Amino acid sequence: MTAVDVTATASVAPGPITVPPFATISGAQVQHALRGHERQIVELVEATYRLHAAGDSVNPASYFLRFPDRPSARIIALPASIGGQVRVDGLKWISSFPANVAAGIPRASGVLILNDHETGYPFACLEASIISATRTAASAALAADWLSRGRPRPARVGFVGTGLIARYIHTYLTATGWSYDEIGVHDLSAASAAGFRGYLEQSGATGRITVHDSAEQLIRSSDLVVFATVAAAPHVDDPSWFAHHPLVLHVSLRDLAPEIVIASANIVDDVEHCLTANTSPHLAEQRTGGRAFLLGTLDDVMAGRVTPPADRPVVFSPFGLGVLDLAVGKYVYDEAVRSGGLRVVDDFFHELRRYG
Repeated sequence: MTAVDVTATASVAPGPITVPPFATISGAQVQHALRGHERQIVELVEATYRLHAAGDSVNPASYFLRFPDRPSARIIALPASIGGQVRVDGLKWISSFPANVAAGIPRASGVLILNDHETGYPFACLEASIISATRTAASAALAADWLSRGRPRPARVGFVGTGLIARYIHTYLTATGWSYDEIGVHDLSAASAAGFRGYLEQSGATGRITVHDSAEQLIRSSDLVVFATVAAAPHVDDPSWFAHHPLVLHVSLRDLAPEIVIASANIVDDVEHCLTANTSPHLAEQRTGGRAFLLGTLDDVMAGRVTPPADRPVVFSPFGLGVLDLAVGKYVYDEAVRSGGLRVVDDFFHELRRYG
C-alpha cells in the first residue's frame, strides 16, 4: 500500500512526554499535498474503513449547530480518534451555509484540529473544506468500485447537484480508472449546471455531456447516479425512475424518499451514524419500524460478507465519518513535514509550568 498504512498498531518506543509544536496548514498546502495522489487517498480511506470496522477507532455522533434565524445553515462538529499507525485524535468543525453560493463564495468552510495521541495537545490546524471534499470523493470512488463488481461497470454517469463535491467525485472517479460513454448533469441552478459542464469539458472528460432539465431524465438515462445536493428533505420519490437498477452514490443523504430506499439494496458506511438526523435511510427506518432494508456496510462488502444484488438499485449512503477526515488530515500533515513546509506557531502554548 502506497498511502499511510493504518492497518496495524505501531510500536512506539517509550520516551519523555513533551508538548508538541503547534502548526497551521493552509488550503493551498492541503491541495498541494493531495493533488495527484487520488489512488493513494482511496487506499487510505479503504484502510481506515477496515480499521474502523475492526474497532480501532472512536467515532462519536456528530453534533449539529443550527440557527433559528438561518434555518438552511449549520455548523457540524465531528470528533474522532483513530488507532493503527496513524494514532491521532481530533475534531473537524465544518459549516454549511448554502446562501453563500449566491454571494459567489463556497458553501462550506472549516478547520480540522489534530490532537497528539499521548498528551492530548492539539498540534495542527488544517483548512478542512478540501480535506472534507477529498475524503467524501475518495469514499464515493471506493464504493463505486466495490459495488460495481459482479455487474456490468456503469458507462453512463449522472450528477444531481453540481457543486464542489460533485467536481471532486468526478475527479476521483476519473483518477481511479472510470471512463464514461455519457455524462449527465442536472442542477436546479442553470448557471451551476453550465459551470459544471464547463469544468467537465476543460477536464478532458470523455463521453457525451448532456444537461438534463429534470432529475427524472438524468436518473433514467444513467447507470451510475451521484447525488451531491444540499437538499434538506427528499425530492425524488418515484421508484419507477430506478427500474433499470442503477448504482446510486447517495452522498447528500436526504434526496431519496423512503419508498425508493425500501425498494433498493442499501449499503452505508456506518449503520448507527447513517440512521440519524432524518437522512433518507433514517426516514425509511421510521417508516418501516426496522432496518431490514439495509443490506450492510461497505466494509461488509469489502470483506465478502455481503454481495450487492443485480436485480435492484444499489444505494450507497455514506454519513461521512470523522475518522476519514483524521486519516486524510494526518496524511497532509506528514506530507507538510516531509516537504519542509510545516508552519509552526512559536510559543502557541505559553503556560507550560504548573506553578509559573
